[in-house]
Amino acid sequence: MKNRYSQQDAQAQIQHYSHVPPELALRVYTSRLIGSEPELVLHGGGNTSAKGKVTTLLGEEMEVIYIKGSGWDLGSIEPAGFPALDLAYLRQLRPLSSLSDEEMVNQFRTHLMDAASPTPSIETLVHAFLPHTFIDHTHADAIVTLTNQQQAESLLTDALGSDIAILPFIMPGFPLAKAVAELYESRPEITGLILMHHGIFTFGDTAQIAYDRMIDYVSQAETFIEAEIKNQKPKPIAQQIITPDPAVVLPLLRGRMTHEDTNGQHQTLLFDVRQDPEIKAALDLEDAEPLFTTGVLTPDHVIRTKNYPLFLDFGQCQTEEDAKEYIESRLQGYQDKYNQYFTEQTTAKDLSRTKLDSMPRLLLIRGLGLVGAGLDAKGAGIAADIGVHTLKAKVKGDGLGIYNELDESSIFDMEYWSLEQAKLGKAKAKSLTGKIALLTGGGGAMALGIARKLLDAGARVFLSDIDGHRMEKVLEKLQQEFSPLLVSAVIMDVTEESSVTEAMQNIAMNSGGLDILVPNAGIAHVDRIETLPAEDFDKVMAVNCMGVFSVVKAAIPIFRRQKMGGNIIINSSKNVFSPGAAFGAYSASKAAAHQLGKIAALELAEMDVRVNMINADAIFGDHDVPSGLWDVVGPDRMRARNLDPEGLKNYYRERNLLKAEVLAEHVGNGVVFFAANQTPTTGATLPIDGGIPEAFPR
Repeated sequence: MKNRYSQQDAQAQIQHYSHVPPELALRVYTSRLIGSEPELVLHGGGNTSAKGKVTTLLGEEMEVIYIKGSGWDLGSIEPAGFPALDLAYLRQLRPLSSLSDEEMVNQFRTHLMDAASPTPSIETLVHAFLPHTFIDHTHADAIVTLTNQQQAESLLTDALGSDIAILPFIMPGFPLAKAVAELYESRPEITGLILMHHGIFTFGDTAQIAYDRMIDYVSQAETFIEAEIKNQKPKPIAQQIITPDPAVVLPLLRGRMTHEDTNGQHQTLLFDVRQDPEIKAALDLEDAEPLFTTGVLTPDHVIRTKNYPLFLDFGQCQTEEDAKEYIESRLQGYQDKYNQYFTEQTTAKDLSRTKLDSMPRLLLIRGLGLVGAGLDAKGAGIAADIGVHTLKAKVKGDGLGIYNELDESSIFDMEYWSLEQAKLGKAKAKSLTGKIALLTGGGGAMALGIARKLLDAGARVFLSDIDGHRMEKVLEKLQQEFSPLLVSAVIMDVTEESSVTEAMQNIAMNSGGLDILVPNAGIAHVDRIETLPAEDFDKVMAVNCMGVFSVVKAAIPIFRRQKMGGNIIINSSKNVFSPGAAFGAYSASKAAAHQLGKIAALELAEMDVRVNMINADAIFGDHDVPSGLWDVVGPDRMRARNLDPEGLKNYYRERNLLKAEVLAEHVGNGVVFFAANQTPTTGATLPIDGGIPEAFPR
């Protein structure tokens, strides 16, 4: 592992954060160096601290400890992420014979220098009871690879030498802090400490020393492991490897994994699929299932991934029905095992706990890849990231010896620990959290407004368009406003069946399935029937009508496999009920698509798939993202009325009953209303036009 410490960069950080003490500025600097290395920490893991002095409001000098606050990620942490606590007081806690977790946190909160600070790390007392100015703690892959071996202590000693001490696993909190302090006082010469099944602590009087020791020890562990496994013979590959169709197995899995939370609300999961060659090769090994279905590398991961992944091999499945039965059997077995674990632990410990859901968060699918599952895109991504690092660590660990997982009693204590559960947050889910939406015609102003509202409501959004360059502008805007994790783009020609099929497969592969379909792609042509070329009429019909037919038809198998219902919201038009002269191709195609939506509502209700239409009118774009429709229609309308672009907007605003400017975001609100199932409605038409009497549905 490369040492990235730079004296020049360190001094630049001190100057950049001149409003805080130098030791805190340096703490931020090296913490970010650590947090930028996924092989050291993942997604908020690890913690760091620094000790210093501050002057109180009364002018007295006080010794404090700056410690990483819960909810902060080392890779992007700021000084505000290091709450300061009264160090002298914390050290007075050490003689206590016991201290409950709840009281420990209370002592942290009541001895903060700033009441608005985040809650200090669970391991604050470990840092406080040690004398060093700077302390770093990580769950480095190479270290935990060694700590999870049956011969862990001898391997660690061989790899790291005698200047590092080793402790058996102890739950974070007061007992661990006392054990660490006692070990250090018995061996004050040590420069680091290993906690079995957990990670490594390094310390020093300067930020650079603590960081250097972390990088040195991890590098030694990496070098040792590579030397031990370099001459290992290749392991045998499974005799039969079938690559399952992701558009079949992932929706089947996602539907079966839908569950109720503790409040009785349905929870849908999103998937994050990883397929790099190293992962697929590992899953192809003959002994992949027993090798990779062992416990987590560190118990900190259990709240993200559960202790065990689910291994799936569809090699014996000849039909989709076979795959469905296999999934049911394997998932039921997984749930039974989890429920048994929960019952055994609560009985043995005489505890009353609310059971978490029994669904896996990591799926290892031979021939396909590793799948992370989460209640949202971030959660799925975190599970997948942890799964990838775990898989690769276990491959290397297999070359060292036998994997020795942490006992289930300790895993349960961590999984159901109130302080650890707090990391998952208490935010109320949005109305479309966990839902996957596809929006066609993704390069226009209408798509931008609809997508914004879907994302606001928590959906994972896919845009599709035939024009990738045009769509990229919309995608860039949305990713800047929200997150690249939440919105993606796929190229799709709605008039080509193969293109639609491929796009649907890509969406299933990326997220697991589909819940919300918004057929929005459309084109226009201005011409009177007398002079309208048949080929132009066919082109408009192909996009506006057949395009809707194609995407609806392709979505139905996904809805059927998931068995979770779904929503189709067709972006229709005011022209369905109130057509205009010289606009026959557009009006006829929209009317046909509208009628198709009503038929789909009749046919898909048995699956609880609801199909509704939105009739919008006069949605203008802007210079950055124009409306494709008005690019075609606008010039003719302006010439006919002798208006400029702004005058045309005013004309359409004044002609509706509410004198309202109708925006794409208003259409987005309608889409979200239907998609959130706020009413038991299907086959309906919702006008979003400010009120056009001749376009009233009838």
